[in-house]
Amino acid sequence: MIWLGFNQLSGQLPSTAGLGLPKLEGLYLELNELSGPIPTFISNASNLIFLQLTNNSFSGTVPDTFGNLKYLQRLDLGHNNLSSKPSSPVLSFLSSLTRCKSLEVLIFDDNPLINGELPVSVGNLSASLTLFYASHCNIKGSIPGEIGNLSKLFWLGLDHNDFTGTIPATLGRLRELQDVDLGSNKLEGSIPSELCHLERLAYLTLTDNKLFGPIPECLGHMVSLRNLFLGSNSFTSIPSTLTRLDGILFLELSSNSLNGSLPTDIRNWKSVTNLNLSDNRFSGAIPSSIADLMHLTHLSLSGNMLQGSIPASFDELISLEYLDLSRNNLSGMIPKSLEKLQNLKSFNVSFNRLQGEIPSRGLFGNYSSQSFIGNEDLCGPSRLQVPPCKTDPSKSANLLKYILPVIGSVILVSVVVIILLRSRNTKTELPIQENLPPLPEWRRISYHDLAQATDGFSESNLLGVGSFGSVYKGTLSTGMTIAVKVFHVNQDRAFKSFDIECEVLRNIRHRNLVKIISSCSNVDFKALVLEFMPNGSLEKWLYSHNHFLNVLQRLNIVIDIALALEYLHHGHTLLVVHCDIKPNNILLDTDMIAHLGDFGIAKLLGEEDSTIQTKTLATIGYMSPEYGSEGIVSTKGDVYSFGILVMETFTRKKPTDDIFGEEMSLKRWVKESLPSSLVDVVDSELLNTREREGLAAKDCILSILQLALECLAEVAEERIDMEEVVARLKKIKTMYLRGTEQV
Repeated sequence: MIWLGFNQLSGQLPSTAGLGLPKLEGLYLELNELSGPIPTFISNASNLIFLQLTNNSFSGTVPDTFGNLKYLQRLDLGHNNLSSKPSSPVLSFLSSLTRCKSLEVLIFDDNPLINGELPVSVGNLSASLTLFYASHCNIKGSIPGEIGNLSKLFWLGLDHNDFTGTIPATLGRLRELQDVDLGSNKLEGSIPSELCHLERLAYLTLTDNKLFGPIPECLGHMVSLRNLFLGSNSFTSIPSTLTRLDGILFLELSSNSLNGSLPTDIRNWKSVTNLNLSDNRFSGAIPSSIADLMHLTHLSLSGNMLQGSIPASFDELISLEYLDLSRNNLSGMIPKSLEKLQNLKSFNVSFNRLQGEIPSRGLFGNYSSQSFIGNEDLCGPSRLQVPPCKTDPSKSANLLKYILPVIGSVILVSVVVIILLRSRNTKTELPIQENLPPLPEWRRISYHDLAQATDGFSESNLLGVGSFGSVYKGTLSTGMTIAVKVFHVNQDRAFKSFDIECEVLRNIRHRNLVKIISSCSNVDFKALVLEFMPNGSLEKWLYSHNHFLNVLQRLNIVIDIALALEYLHHGHTLLVVHCDIKPNNILLDTDMIAHLGDFGIAKLLGEEDSTIQTKTLATIGYMSPEYGSEGIVSTKGDVYSFGILVMETFTRKKPTDDIFGEEMSLKRWVKESLPSSLVDVVDSELLNTREREGLAAKDCILSILQLALECLAEVAEERIDMEEVVARLKKIKTMYLRGTEQV
């Protein structure tokens, strides 16, 4: 291997590059400033498996001699200035690559000088090809139907080219396809029904073409779809079946000719985060059921013919950050309830027929006049360039008529309270109970309270069952929603677990630990009352078909848990070893902030005891070698479990998965796949993003998995600690955000 990527190397490669390197298997020169032609002699390194030249300034033609590399598995030429042979109308280098029978990944995107057509021989490329990416290359002509021969393909990116003709129906034969991007071309006709045969398709992008007709009904049966981009075409109608896509996250249907009412069962898109139906011909009212889309962050209905009022129920869209209802025929007032939306950064209701006072509280103080322009009957502060609201004198008089007696009553009650408090202070003060939490947080909760809150611990309120107890959802008489962990009365170990959790949780407080509210204990009943986590466990989000976490969400979750472990291991003199780090013990609140819970087998270590021994068995697959074989407990054991957790989070593979056994483990599987075969181990849905964003995701995940491997050293002393883990994860996040900002 020669790996010189991610530097600032400049100049040209020697013309003799490749000569005298008969054993070279990998050449990595990505992300440098290299220029000039790619030497034809590079094919003399006949054992090359991986050739990575992406993100440089190479120019000249793509050598046809690449076809001599019979062992080649990955060829990445993306983001250069390469061209095709001017004498050939087709991309001849693709024909030469048909001789590379082991080729799995072919990338040559963002080479705008490549002018030509895809040859029919593209169907003769390797039967092992999984990724074909050729966006931003000015490729012309039609997409050959022979591309349907690439049976192992799971990612096809041909966006931002000059393709004409229709979408080949033969794509329906590619049953492994998970991501198809044909956006920003000149494709015509309708969406072939054959595409609906792709049972694994998660991302379909056909934006900015010349497609027309109704959106096919069969798309509504593709439950695997997560992102559907059909904007900027001429589609005429949405089939009723489309609302069956209850796992859809991004739905972009803007700038079409869609008409009629908005779907009445729009609430079925319960996982959607981005919904764009702007610039169509929708009419009728906005359905109030849209407020059931609790994960919605971006909603645009602008540029339609919608009528009626803005639903007051929009205040339930607590995640909403962007709301555009402009250029419709909406009437009535702007609901004051929208002041509750604390995340709403952008709000636009311009050019409607709205009237009345513009709300002023919450984030409404941040919006400019452009958000409200074109509504002649709105009133409010002058900075919004609307007339001031008029006050009705008779209403003011009536208001005072009711307010003055209330004010008088409040003053009278206040005087009585002050007198009573002063009289109590003259009495002997009771001793302060120092061990209790502050008064507002402390509340004794009886068995009766818990039984009432959980409807008699009914099965309908059961959240989950563990080794030592069951967890129920409950609602106290005060309206507070809680989680009640009831320990099994017939297990001595369960009662011991209760005592351990009480001891640990009363000594620790951290943003990323599940908060204990109270407890209830008698001879035959023990329960902990915990903060309720409405988004459930990480386990649910990783393995449910109705949920999806993107790269940034998964990164934030592992950072949250790393911060929790850093606090437990280094936050105070009393060390806490959790001993059971796994996705089921990581719970997510309303804002998707992760909290570490279940301290049932945790251990408290003093300043002098960095390790202890135990007979308590933790969860198989997550235990460190020294814990599993000798029962040795230390903070380094948590570090090991955290490393497994990180791998599972980004590969979506449990350490106990059927593919692992004596010969192969999750750790070994990942280790042997890095860096060259990263795409083979990572959750495939994470890398099915647009080009540069995908590159940033790959770099991020590679760094994370390499960090996880450092947590999994066989010898405990060789593992890094959680302070270093936190610092490096934060740095990885910073680099990832910079990379995505450039998208």
